[in-house]
Amino acid sequence: MDPLGAPSQFVDVDSLPGWSDAYEAKQLDCHQSPVEKAQADVRSPFPYRKDINEKIILWKGDVALLNCTAIVNTSNETLTDKNPVSESIFMHAGPDLKDELQKLKGCRTGEAKLTKGFNLAARFIIHTVGPKYKSRYRTAAESSLYSCYRNVLQLAKEQAMCSVGFCVINTLKRCYPLEDATHIALRTVRRFLEVHGETLEKVVFAVSELEEATYQKLLPLYFPRSLEEEVQSLPYLPADIGNAEGEPVVPERQIRITEKPGVPDDASDEEGLEADLSFIGSHAFARMEGDVDKQRRLILQGQLSEAALQKQHQRNYNRWLCQARAEDLSDIASLKALYQTGVDNCGRTVMVVVGRNIPVTLIDMEKALLYFIHVMDHIAVKEYVLVYFHTLTNDYNQLDSNFLKKLYDVVDAKYKRNLKALYFVHPTFRSKVSAWFFTTFTVSGLKDKIHYVESLQQLFTAIPPEQIDLPPFVLEYDARENGPYYSSYPPSPDL
Repeated sequence: MDPLGAPSQFVDVDSLPGWSDAYEAKQLDCHQSPVEKAQADVRSPFPYRKDINEKIILWKGDVALLNCTAIVNTSNETLTDKNPVSESIFMHAGPDLKDELQKLKGCRTGEAKLTKGFNLAARFIIHTVGPKYKSRYRTAAESSLYSCYRNVLQLAKEQAMCSVGFCVINTLKRCYPLEDATHIALRTVRRFLEVHGETLEKVVFAVSELEEATYQKLLPLYFPRSLEEEVQSLPYLPADIGNAEGEPVVPERQIRITEKPGVPDDASDEEGLEADLSFIGSHAFARMEGDVDKQRRLILQGQLSEAALQKQHQRNYNRWLCQARAEDLSDIASLKALYQTGVDNCGRTVMVVVGRNIPVTLIDMEKALLYFIHVMDHIAVKEYVLVYFHTLTNDYNQLDSNFLKKLYDVVDAKYKRNLKALYFVHPTFRSKVSAWFFTTFTVSGLKDKIHYVESLQQLFTAIPPEQIDLPPFVLEYDARENGPYYSSYPPSPDL
């Protein structure tokens, strides 16, 4: 109630029914147990997670009226768009919001910027700019819309926000198909909560009457409320469910020139010369192939066996990748043994491996390999570095050299080409010897990339401390062995 005794127009998120509430009530009314009826072997890439579902709210209403930590405003690049969402936020926030937006100097498509909430019940407003949709530039629009949702969530995490109220970012003015955009929105939020769920208590999707039906239809695909609903929703998932973070997989970025451009990958090398000749002049690379007859003769004579081996290796990796995207790897993800953090001094993505969190004797190591591929496939397309914390590991956590050799053999060339450094933190004498033998006699090309790091102070000369999420036990161990860290170390381009 406001001071005059009139009902408040703002809505507290804690008073709203959760995504699972209505479903559970329906099950009780019907005296059914959906879990018992569900199939035992559920293979959805978005498995039933009660803990995640409890954070989700679907609410038909004006996002500007939500009483939560932050609400999302969708706008244009100058942050002056006049759409129903923005106009309502401006009206309720008051004139101070416009003054603060001028200081931001705009916002690029896909970015997210923060202001105070002023007269809103929400403490903050996160402003983002959705893409303009054109069918010929669909992949660019998908990537930009993903960035909107991901950057909003990342900003909420960095600011330690408890709850976020999303409007539908893809406005009608920007012509984005509602159903396509909803798939991206839901899977991006789902993937974020899988990894960073402890940082957010509530995520509200504030929708209009026109949008509600689409969200009701698609939410069970990404947030199934029972094993039964998970099984029922599986056939309706789209072919492209994104990567480990929900980011759209762009086919153009995966194109490679094969030894026979224009010929399907599954075509047999023994199909004969006639099949190759039929493609001459019918594809983009026809004039760059040279003498097709000569190439075919070389293949038949075994002189291009290396190229054939590379092709077979790529096919094998693609099979692993497809399996990784279809498998339920939530048990491996929950170990928090592999995760992405910030960037190093050279701007390269930093991936962290925590040895102590890998219970080698208790987990399915093939699933661990699948999880590594699932997480790393989109990371390895550009330069990256690995930080391996060997801190307080024992025999229970030691990765077998045969497993490491298999992993090295399975991954494709981009992993090896774009790995620029492997920081081996808190190594023991035994681990150094093992690493030397492995990189000398088992794999090639890795030895020169390994840097042994005895203390976090040494690591921070290559990776700023604010750019890496450190497990607490690593900090405690380093403080005990090397003394406490003080943020006064001189920067250095590399170790």
